[in-house]
Amino acid sequence: MFVASLVLATGLGAGEALAASFPALLALRLFHGGALAGAFLALYVARLELCDPPHRLMFCIGAGLFSVVGTLLLPGLALLAQDWHLLQGLSALATGLLLLFWGFPALFPESPRWLLATGQLARARKILWHLAEASGMDPEDSTEEESSLATELDVLFAGSPQPRYHWVLELWHTHITWKNGLILGFSSLVSGGIRASFLHRLFPHEPTFYGPYFLAAGLEVVATIFLLLTVDHWGRRLILLLGTLVMGLASLLLLAGAQYLPGWTVLSLSVLGLLASQAVSILSSLFAAEIFPTVIRGAGLGLVLGAGFLGQVAAPLADAHGRRGFFLQHVVFTSFAILALLCVLLLPESRGRRLPQSLQDADCLRRSPLLRGHPCQDHLPLLPSSHCRAQTQLVQEG
Repeated sequence: MFVASLVLATGLGAGEALAASFPALLALRLFHGGALAGAFLALYVARLELCDPPHRLMFCIGAGLFSVVGTLLLPGLALLAQDWHLLQGLSALATGLLLLFWGFPALFPESPRWLLATGQLARARKILWHLAEASGMDPEDSTEEESSLATELDVLFAGSPQPRYHWVLELWHTHITWKNGLILGFSSLVSGGIRASFLHRLFPHEPTFYGPYFLAAGLEVVATIFLLLTVDHWGRRLILLLGTLVMGLASLLLLAGAQYLPGWTVLSLSVLGLLASQAVSILSSLFAAEIFPTVIRGAGLGLVLGAGFLGQVAAPLADAHGRRGFFLQHVVFTSFAILALLCVLLLPESRGRRLPQSLQDADCLRRSPLLRGHPCQDHLPLLPSSHCRAQTQLVQEG
């Protein structure tokens, strides 16, 4: 998926640089955005599945800072280019270089976790052998820790199961997972849509481009740092609950008393609400990636991210008729934020837990007490013993 997305993005970017009409440019931009979203999704899932629980937060959320750096540098690049044709050509060149360096399986291999979960054992064995040798380990060595990889893979190979692929609609056959995904998708939708309300308070007249652009990027950096410092300590669900509470409370205060509050209070509430919405959006993506099973993790996370982008459509809709629909939109998303606050309480806690492999594993993630001790962390992200025993039992029954 990552390579295909980069190939499409490179070709479409080159086509944009050569576009002769505005409708053609608009159509190419639409497909180009979809291709880049596919590459982002594939990278996010790959980072998550290659990390053990203690490092998932850093490599998934912390890596988003590089995206913010690109966002901040883009206006400077546009200023240097001076021509949008040249800017589109440089964008295509950048994705082409990414394809050159990361498009080879040896540099960016397929996720062995996904290969094992879908029964593609031969490919998984090859990639795991490559990762073990690159780490300075000999999988055939006689030491107990290093020979465990060879032993467990031999057990999995015993029955030679056929690969089995899954479809995202199989979520409807689960009892818990589809509800968790729906809640996180709703939270992502609300956090994406409510930003327009806060930006309207910060820029009450027709906004310039650079003010909201750099403000959103700067607050995303602050939200990312806040999550890095708190999420592993307090847990995903508690921080998501706190972010949703701050977002909803700030929106409710602005809705009820903006005309009675001092200007600095309105400004502070707007910035705080915008910051909370950024944090909720980022954390909803991580939470969704951790509770969806490996067999459909990419599709499930894509739905949650898509809900967030759908919420962001509210901003241009509110501006379509001179912002006459802004008040109704503000009321709707404030109500949604209060509802999302209640729904977050139903989510399980995924901090320190191994990633679910199958739909049955994901259904075992049930709601736990909101305040509890730090769970035992699993440092075996790819081949947990329970998974190996389940596969062995499946082979014996078959």
